[in-house]
Amino acid sequence: MPDELPDAADVLVVGAGPAGLALATSLARAGVDAVLIDKAAEGANTSRAAVVHARTLEVLRDIDATAELVDRGVIVPRFTVRERDRVLLKVDFGSLPTDYPFTLLVPQNVTEEVLGDRLRQAGGRVLRPYELEHIGQDGEQVIATMKGGRTVRARYAVGADGMHSVVRDRTGIAFAGDTYAQSFVLADVHLDWPDVPNEVMLYFSAEGVTVVAPLPGGRHRIVATVDQAPEAPDLAHVQALLHDRGPRARPVTVTDLVWSSRFRVHHRLAEHYRAGRLFLAGDAAHVHSPAGGQGMNTGIQDALALAAGLTAVIRDGAGDAVLDEYEAERRPVAEEVVAFTHKMTRVATVGGGPLRGIRNTALRALDFVPAVHRTMAMNLSELASDPARR
Repeated sequence: MPDELPDAADVLVVGAGPAGLALATSLARAGVDAVLIDKAAEGANTSRAAVVHARTLEVLRDIDATAELVDRGVIVPRFTVRERDRVLLKVDFGSLPTDYPFTLLVPQNVTEEVLGDRLRQAGGRVLRPYELEHIGQDGEQVIATMKGGRTVRARYAVGADGMHSVVRDRTGIAFAGDTYAQSFVLADVHLDWPDVPNEVMLYFSAEGVTVVAPLPGGRHRIVATVDQAPEAPDLAHVQALLHDRGPRARPVTVTDLVWSSRFRVHHRLAEHYRAGRLFLAGDAAHVHSPAGGQGMNTGIQDALALAAGLTAVIRDGAGDAVLDEYEAERRPVAEEVVAFTHKMTRVATVGGGPLRGIRNTALRALDFVPAVHRTMAMNLSELASDPARR
């Protein structure tokens, strides 16, 4: 049986991924009556997003989630861009102006578990399974109707319900962009790799980009673009990707496949983040290439910025105009992330040999410029998106 759904709330949050959980937790801790619903009967137990960047760790301190995430993750001090055994560009995070001068690798299901615990500690919970069928507003309130007929009325509602957002669809907000022609392989594996570097490695090749990143428990995350990924990539498929694109001097052997999937990636951005009393956050507002590991991070930061605005209006009596600042602050950040990751993906998949040679020479030249290192580190960590650091 579904959990009991109340008839009314201050805020209805649709979607219990990282963005929705962070938003609902922040509101609950502030004493705002927030209802969080999700159409799935239970939370996901697989690991999609795995990177938590420095700026996200900073903002997650507001809901007391950072310390546990750091304890449960793997601290990684750098990214490297490679072609086979050649390091083309290094991005070190050690000198970043933050308490978290690193990238944290932690599976998304662990991040959701930590956020869910913080939500329960604040007196909230995820109500399942409730699938939103229609949502509208009459100027004074939002009226949301679930499949099955249940209705919730709220002062505001937030669509944190992913790329295929029902909230965004019902508002008519455009979601401009395109779909990458290639598909993506995603796999968690155990590797036999002598002297494996403690870094996130982006391997560039004519066939596509391949990311290899360490995870807790001695696992590694593999993300790779391919023309047509199999429905369930097996160990042999992942091994072939690393053989064809990874290091030659220190060959990598996949000893165990823990989990795998395939997916298509889009680069899209919502035209607006607000339509009256309805708001968008996370993948409902922006989707892009996973090359920099920034999608979940941008979404969590959206959520906590929006929670602060909603708290100011609902609890503290600020004027509704405060909520216009959310789109003004957060949409340009997503616009930059979408553009940055799209360029990274295009550069990674340059085709012909002469063009690859030019690209590699240019990247190696840039590797000697300290300002380039700092700019890349600030952008990847999303510290550059912090208004106080601009």
